[in-house]
Amino acid sequence: MTDPEDLVERVRDGELRLHELEDYADHDTAAEARRLLLERETETELEAIGDYAFPAEAAEPNIENMIGAAQVPMGVVGPVPVSGGAATGDHYLPLATTEGALLASVNRGLGVIRSAGGADARVTKNGMTRAPVFRVAGVAEAAETVEWVNENGDALAEAAESTTSHGELIDVEPYVVGDSVYLRFAYDTKDAMGMNMATIATGEACEIVEAETPADLVALSGNLCSDKKPAAINAVEGRGRSVTADAVIPGELVEERLHTTPEAIAEANTRKNLTGSAKAGSLGFNAHAANVVAAAFLATGQDEAQVVEAANAITTMDARENEDGTTDLYASVSLASLEVGTVGGGTKLPTQAEALEVLGLRGGGDPPGSNADALAEIIAVGALAGELSLLGALSSRHLASAHEDLGR
Repeated sequence: MTDPEDLVERVRDGELRLHELEDYADHDTAAEARRLLLERETETELEAIGDYAFPAEAAEPNIENMIGAAQVPMGVVGPVPVSGGAATGDHYLPLATTEGALLASVNRGLGVIRSAGGADARVTKNGMTRAPVFRVAGVAEAAETVEWVNENGDALAEAAESTTSHGELIDVEPYVVGDSVYLRFAYDTKDAMGMNMATIATGEACEIVEAETPADLVALSGNLCSDKKPAAINAVEGRGRSVTADAVIPGELVEERLHTTPEAIAEANTRKNLTGSAKAGSLGFNAHAANVVAAAFLATGQDEAQVVEAANAITTMDARENEDGTTDLYASVSLASLEVGTVGGGTKLPTQAEALEVLGLRGGGDPPGSNADALAEIIAVGALAGELSLLGALSSRHLASAHEDLGR
């Protein structure tokens, strides 16, 4: 077995570089050597970072220069009562976060939804996108390129799908800006989040575009995708899965459990989430949907940076009058760009794989894509519970006292 001390000295002498250690030792020894070097260089103890529960080799596809693991507390909410197109029944939802009171708040919302008979959820659109940018001489060549693309969808699909046994090209939407042509490819990536799949497939399709049109590829991503950035195109057209969850909460339940009224929650939502967000120029018209999405992403091995797009969510709350004079609360949240998968990426890591097991959604679904659809629907109901609970706390003026009571 290679001595980690020997690796440290070889790095210090300039004989080895940090990223080369796995070529000379097993993954855990390489990680230990990096920790030792870092401890000595920074005079820092890394005992907690080095105390991880899975073999370092399991993380090889997910990290470089590994030194250990960042351990985020994980809790669970639920059961989440959902009637969805893919998810049905009750599901416990693991959430990993450092924000105190978050899980308590989501659980409160879920309790109200459960007492009201549960929530409906549906994935309404699915398409992982990649949008390369091409250079042309001018608008005439741009039009020629767009015309060819519009007339040769089958050829593009054949090229793109030759790189994957799972992905399907759904659409290619052209956009022209001066002498730039953007092609927004959209794929059904089944149970994978599919960013890498879409990138590789689009690269193959771009070769056909270059061969058959005057366009020259400048960049495989032209930011019209748009990945990991706030973007109106994702809010409008969607990226990954577009999913909506809703529930009707009887007025007496709102008063009993949330200590407010349907009318008060609806007004708070309008003035805060809709008008306030519009005044701020926000792309998200919600209270804190990103909170639940981020915690679910960390727990289940999603790409955490894509929380940026997932915050493209709109929350609606309406007071509905019944014939008997009572009033109910209609509550919904629509997430336009929820990029999730149950295979590939971080879902293979042991902790995250266990969290997906808790949900009953680890691995590929039958039919393909159904597990990722179900995960999106469950997360959407969790986000709806968080919206309902926070708006209830705001409209009853209990937000500050709730945090004080929980010591947060």
